[in-house]
Amino acid sequence: MTVTALTVKMKSGSVTSAELVSTSLETIHEMQPIYNAFITVDAEGAKKAAAQLDKELSLGHIRGPLHGIPIAVKDLINTKDIRTTMGSKLYENHLPDADATVVTRLKEAGAVILGKTNTHEFAYGPIGDRSYFGACRNPYNPEKIAGGSSSGSGSAVGAGMVPAAIGTDTGGSIRIPASACGVVGMKPTFGLVSKSGSFPLAYTLDHVGPMTGSVSDNALILSVIAGHDSADPYSLNQENRDYTEKIGDGLAGKTIGVPDWYFVNVDAEVRKAVEQSLDLFEEMGASVQPVQMPILQEISKFQVITIQAEAAAVHQQTLKHKGSVDEEVYERIVASGTVKGFEYVESQIKREGIIREYNKVFEKVDVLVTPTLPVLPTDIGQREVRIGEFKETVRSALLRLTSPTNYTGNPSLSLPCALSESGLPIGLQLIGKHGTEAELYQFAYALEQKVDFRNLVSQSNQLT
Repeated sequence: MTVTALTVKMKSGSVTSAELVSTSLETIHEMQPIYNAFITVDAEGAKKAAAQLDKELSLGHIRGPLHGIPIAVKDLINTKDIRTTMGSKLYENHLPDADATVVTRLKEAGAVILGKTNTHEFAYGPIGDRSYFGACRNPYNPEKIAGGSSSGSGSAVGAGMVPAAIGTDTGGSIRIPASACGVVGMKPTFGLVSKSGSFPLAYTLDHVGPMTGSVSDNALILSVIAGHDSADPYSLNQENRDYTEKIGDGLAGKTIGVPDWYFVNVDAEVRKAVEQSLDLFEEMGASVQPVQMPILQEISKFQVITIQAEAAAVHQQTLKHKGSVDEEVYERIVASGTVKGFEYVESQIKREGIIREYNKVFEKVDVLVTPTLPVLPTDIGQREVRIGEFKETVRSALLRLTSPTNYTGNPSLSLPCALSESGLPIGLQLIGKHGTEAELYQFAYALEQKVDFRNLVSQSNQLT
């Protein structure tokens, strides 16, 4: 059930937080050996928190819109008295003494922190199969990747272990697993959600956001975790917004831009699914028009320079522990150190102007629609993929369509729009100008109602 539906049942007294936590723990016990979505499950802490929340509810006190709802958190985000490992042997026994700001806000809203989800080590990989605690697996096919780096959050929600989870996104690490696992994932506007207490990968590219089974749930959780935080130097100081406010509004008179760059070297099934979604948008009254965005080539180049330079700065000490870090991750950290200072400076000096250039498209359209990923989820351990006659690394393919808006900071949301012939989810990406999360949810919810992805999955399961 959705978070919204569970909250209604909780308030009516037909379900308790203790029951929800118990159900989640039972589901995790059953599915964890298959999907490896969690690194740590805090069963006792969750049960204790649920009992307290049930007691408060019986006395008429509701902490907030997530009262009693179990939620998982990516194991890159600090949780007091619950170990936070970054998916690394180096932090295997790391026990934070304080919660990250996002966790504090979840708790203040009544959420129960159920545990910590698997991540590609240090979040430095979009695949999700390089963690000290083992590869995370796709809930639709455990031989396939869940996507990374928020692999466990995507897999846990996609498999129904938890109704919602929190991820982080530096080049696509919320949206990639959201697409691969058939869930909704939002990378908000840069600085909208505090990163304080979250282990950094790249200071000016990192984002924190929600991963859920529905669009409404995603908007609800973003409304809870967004807001200014003086502990995060990049935090936006602006008035809080209800990100559910436009859900259910029609699309008549809205304009969707389809940028050609995002549709080059895309799997035929993925292209077909997105094109069918565009047809549905038109049926709902939106107009669709092609747009040209030549600036994207430069954005892609500078995003790579930025993530490498900033990751190299983060991991100076990590380089001293070669034998304790996954070989592939370690090689990537070493390679990151080869970026020249003038290259990084150029990428930052030009950034503001490039963002302005990118946002010119929103003078003509309300949102952009693109595939989230150009390919279907690949095999665990696979490192090369072919799209027709075009061949590239899996890492490059997974990042290609998501990473530009980490550099520009634009809000970007992935939602499931179809199932492939092999039964794997296909994600559609919605991109807006800065601060338009509510508008993205408006479009996403409208498509969600038309596609009814959960029904597609149910029908597919019946057929197989």
